[in-house]
Amino acid sequence: MVWDTIYRDGTPTRPVEEWGGIAYALAALEASLPHDWEIVPLIKVGRDLSRQANDFLHALSKRTGAARFVEVPQPNNRVTLHYADAVRRTERLTGGVPPWSWAELGPMVRDLDVIYVNFISGFELDLEVAQQLRHAFAGPLYADIHSLLLAVECDGTRTPRPLPRAWEWFACFDVVQLNEEELALIGDDPMTVAAAALTQGVRLLVVTLGERGAVYFTSPPFQLFERRSASDANPIRTARIPAEADVEVRDPTGCGDVFGATLVAELIANSDVEPALRRANRFAGRNVQYHGATNLQYHLRGEIVPQ
Repeated sequence: MVWDTIYRDGTPTRPVEEWGGIAYALAALEASLPHDWEIVPLIKVGRDLSRQANDFLHALSKRTGAARFVEVPQPNNRVTLHYADAVRRTERLTGGVPPWSWAELGPMVRDLDVIYVNFISGFELDLEVAQQLRHAFAGPLYADIHSLLLAVECDGTRTPRPLPRAWEWFACFDVVQLNEEELALIGDDPMTVAAAALTQGVRLLVVTLGERGAVYFTSPPFQLFERRSASDANPIRTARIPAEADVEVRDPTGCGDVFGATLVAELIANSDVEPALRRANRFAGRNVQYHGATNLQYHLRGEIVPQ
């Protein structure tokens, strides 16, 4: 979990402080998962914010009671965001939460049905652990690889970077999500990147486009729980699913996290790709009309938000 400090519109005073990153995804899972599914958070949090993190997690009614929420002695990860406008921002990361080792993570995933991996810091697990996860886990693996494509400068500033050993990373997951700028860091031609990803075993590649919606690439037919070999691949199917029009942007933070978690929930419910993407776009559009992740699930469902 990451704690955000957000400065908007170039204003140097009165920042907004709130849970960010995976908290948005957890709220979206809470809002959209089928009623008979449970959330099992596999999360490390620094001791300095463990009480607040516990409070957030215990507000999720679909969270399982299993204890897989790990407190570490290092300071929790924190991100300072400076927005120049509704989209452009700078990002600075501090904190010291260590990555998962396979010895820690392996026993925690044995009874799970689907794993949603969201790279918030980019250091949650290294490639070797991701490969071990792919080898050991028989169920679907969804990854939002956003922060894997961000370097950290000496002062903590995040800057875009190409992803070393990108195709080995792609081979670890059934569904991969990234945005348009990140796709360009992988390769110049989206169709070429998609074809290479599908060759590595990715079954659905999703590229978010902000206010223009999202594009997907798959080799149909796609079913989340039916893994096929690369030799079974059909021609690539692709389409852009537009976002809902005329959405007032109040706070774009966490849109990709809400989008991804909603898409996971819809695919779990056996929704086809395009209807699932439409709902993910709809919830991402609702997210920009709300500040922060606390109680976001109520807003996403169109309910009254508790004070």
